Amino acid sequence: MFTGLIADLGRVQTLERDELGVRLTVTSSLAGQLREGDSIAVNGVCLTATAVSESSFQAQAMHETLSRSSLGALQAGSPVNLELALRASDRLGGHIVQGHVDGTGTIRELRQDGFARLVRIDAPAELMRYLVSKGSIAVDGVSLTVSEIATDGFSVSLIPETLERTNLGGAQAGTRVNLEVDILAKHVERLMQEQI
Repeated sequence: MFTGLIADLGRVQTLERDELGVRLTVTSSLAGQLREGDSIAVNGVCLTATAVSESSFQAQAMHETLSRSSLGALQAGSPVNLELALRASDRLGGHIVQGHVDGTGTIRELRQDGFARLVRIDAPAELMRYLVSKGSIAVDGVSLTVSEIATDGFSVSLIPETLERTNLGGAQAGTRVNLEVDILAKHVERLMQEQI
């Protein structure tokens, strides 16, 4: 489990594709805190560290992960948002993020709004039903607050700290992003369906 508070902006060193999926090697200051088998969120996708050094780690993404996320589009040099798994003693400063990406969205528009940057993201209809204004969503693993909802997407506002510490600072119109909706909304929907 994660909180959506990005701990490091890593960089893809290598990306190898084979019949099993993709093997990523990522350089990060967090690598020294990892052990083989630990979970780490990469752009919001929970992956398992399969090899670790002081300055980098490796992880694999299987076909299911690649079909639901934007990880397959990464290239050597791509910046990636990284977060270590939550410890029981840590603060829950963002919201509950599982690292189980529900799908992808596409950035439609970015514009300045005072010191913040307003980002409009097109999202699939099957995810939109879980969003509420002022509710939480993880975008590329970043815990954000939904500022506005439209029929085909939503908006979030990014403060300078988020722009500086995450790959969303370099995002442009057309960028594909990983989306994870609030798990509580999905549980409520499931419970309501069973009541009918």
